[in-house]
Amino acid sequence: MKSNINIVYTLILALAFVSCSSSDNDSTQPSPYQQYGAPFDKMPNKEDAIIYQVNIRAFSQAGNLKGVQDRLTQIQELGANVVYLMPIYPVGKVKASGELGSPYAVQDYKAVNPDFGTLQDLQVLVEEAHKKNMAVVLDWVANHTAWDNAWITQHPDWYQKNEKGEIIIPPGTNYNDVAQLDFNNAEMKNAMIDAMSYWVYTANIDGFRCDYADFVGPGFWTDAITKLRSIKKTQKILMLAEGSKVSHFVAGFDYTFGFNFFSSLEKVFKENLSATTLQSSNATEYANNYNTENKVVRYTTNHDVNLTDGTPLELFGGKKGSVAAFVVAAYLKSVPMIYNGQEIGYAQRLNYFSRTPIDWSTADNEMLAEYKKIIAFRNSSNAIKKGTFTGYSSDAVSAFTMEKDTEKVLVLSNLTSSSIKYLASPAIKGTWKDAFTGASVTVGTEISLLPFQYLILKN
Repeated sequence: MKSNINIVYTLILALAFVSCSSSDNDSTQPSPYQQYGAPFDKMPNKEDAIIYQVNIRAFSQAGNLKGVQDRLTQIQELGANVVYLMPIYPVGKVKASGELGSPYAVQDYKAVNPDFGTLQDLQVLVEEAHKKNMAVVLDWVANHTAWDNAWITQHPDWYQKNEKGEIIIPPGTNYNDVAQLDFNNAEMKNAMIDAMSYWVYTANIDGFRCDYADFVGPGFWTDAITKLRSIKKTQKILMLAEGSKVSHFVAGFDYTFGFNFFSSLEKVFKENLSATTLQSSNATEYANNYNTENKVVRYTTNHDVNLTDGTPLELFGGKKGSVAAFVVAAYLKSVPMIYNGQEIGYAQRLNYFSRTPIDWSTADNEMLAEYKKIIAFRNSSNAIKKGTFTGYSSDAVSAFTMEKDTEKVLVLSNLTSSSIKYLASPAIKGTWKDAFTGASVTVGTEISLLPFQYLILKN
């Protein structure tokens, strides 16, 4: 009798194991994780998002999650509704260089970097953001891991290898601190999706910004996004691909990354290219995208270009020029992303391999007020968020309309350091209202604009 009981018990355990170990892509299978927190009922629609990127190491003097929590009110007051946290995970060991290592070299996909705090700290941060009607998305690094990630020793077959059988770095890169995963391995892909699911369950996060998305093996993103969206059936999950492939939209991403637009914007300022270049870039980034709901995330800085290329002040002609550039990036058929510190005109580059705390006491309050005004109007305008774009740019002025139903917005931004006279197209002549003051503005044959001056007009 005891033998039979043991057999039955063994069968029950086996069935339980199969239940928990089945493909993570099968949403009918029970999850091994308990859902923490309640569904966030104020998730923005994809066109309504204002994304605020947080470099945790730089965001506060403490350089941790509590430091982010302490400034949530300031992010909310800016007008953002999506807080995007750079990688929160433990990072791979680095040589004694004085640097902390790249946050994109992940040592453990299911842990919080102890420098940043604990899982409970993340849970509280998410709860407090939700109370302020802001979603929280995590940075996800699917393509590669740190060399001291446990997968290296436990599952070496999950990585790409050279002809000598050695695990390799990402092909075509000098990313020596990370090892390339093999997306032909189904077990690895399921483990990766399981790790992404872990954060949705245990921290109640609202989506992911997916690093190096263009280079991840085909089919993975479709499987991952399908699984993630099945977890919170009553809540949207926002998914941003740090990539430019139109196929990302087919895979289920809400946004792609405006690499081309940023590069074009740089060249307009650095190489004196015509502002019409931005219209061409817009057409390139939306080529073959047949769903008008799909949007490109655009920016005037992020963690990468801030370090390698310079701050917006360096790239776009100082404070006035950087705001003129931001207006175009935020309003030209895009979802805008702000990198911490740009809204106060912070002049120092932020080395995200080290601790470089932002000195918020140096804030340019006039510039901050300008950012708030620009974002507030976008939040109120269906034309900017969902409208049809028509370009009227000249060499010096990025000029365009965004139109939705009965609302029409005209944007004019002088992207040069000179006073210019813009010759208006007949299509935009007439009487408008200043979007910020409500004052009547007549657009005739010619409009005079001061250096880096911008006008936002509406019908």
